[in-house]
Amino acid sequence: MRPIWSGVISFGLVSVPVRMYSATESKELRFHFLDRRDMSPVGYEKVSKESGKTVPPDEIVRGFEIQKGQYVPIEDEDLDRLDIELTHSIDICDFVDLEEIDPIYFRKAYYLLPQEGAEKPYRLLVRALEETGKVGIAKVVIRNKQHLAALRSHDGRLILETMYYADEIREPESVNGNTRLQKAEVDMAKSLVENLSEPFKPEKYDDTYRKELLDLIKAKAKGKELPEPKVEGDGEVIDLMAALRESVEQTRRKQRKTTKRKAKKAS
Repeated sequence: MRPIWSGVISFGLVSVPVRMYSATESKELRFHFLDRRDMSPVGYEKVSKESGKTVPPDEIVRGFEIQKGQYVPIEDEDLDRLDIELTHSIDICDFVDLEEIDPIYFRKAYYLLPQEGAEKPYRLLVRALEETGKVGIAKVVIRNKQHLAALRSHDGRLILETMYYADEIREPESVNGNTRLQKAEVDMAKSLVENLSEPFKPEKYDDTYRKELLDLIKAKAKGKELPEPKVEGDGEVIDLMAALRESVEQTRRKQRKTTKRKAKKAS
C-alpha cells in the first residue's frame, strides 16, 4: 500500500513525522456507458461548451467562476504560493471527548503510520489518546483542500478522519413536535430496542445488494431468465401499539430459542 501524503502531526512543541494511507475502499460496482445499437463503450469527451470542439488534455486548466461567465484560471504554482508548511502538517487545535462529536461530521478515514525514527513519539501519542479517551481536532491540507479532522487511536495505530465543517452540515426541516406520545408506547419502543441490541460486530454485515446485483449480471451474461421485479404494496395505516407489542414478543421468542440452543450446547 503506497502512502498518499506525508508530513508531521504537531501539538504543543511536539512533532511526529507520519505517512498517510487510505483506510477504506469502495466495493461499489461501476458501470460503463454503452451504445445500445452495438454495445460499444461510449467515452467521456472533454468538449468546449462554446465551440463544441474537443479540448486537448494539456490545454485544460482549473478555474473559478467569480461571477456568471467570468472565470479566473488557477495553476499549480498559484496553489504553491499558499502556506507550504500548512500543506504538510496536521495541526492539532484541541483535544476533545469522542462522544462529543456527532457521527454526521465524519467523512473519510486514513491510517497514519510513523516515518522511520518517529516510532517512539508516535507510540507516545497513541498511548496518550488511548488512556485519556480523547481525540485531537486538527486542520490538514490534502489534495489542495483544507480539512477539519479528528485524530484518534485505533488498535494501536492512529487514524485521521476528515470531517465536515459546521457550515457544511445542512439543517433539515423541523419534525412536528405536537405529536403526543403515550408512556406505554415509549416503554414498548424502548423494550424493542433493548431486545434487538447486540455488540457491534462489523463483519456480520455485508452488502447483499451488491452480491445480488453481481449475480444478476452473471445470470444475464449467461442468458438465464431473470427474476420478476418485486411489486411493493401500498402503505397501510397500522396500529402502532399493536405492531410494537407483536415486535417485542417476536424478539422475546427469538431470545428464548437462542438461550435454549446455547444451553443444549453447554450440556
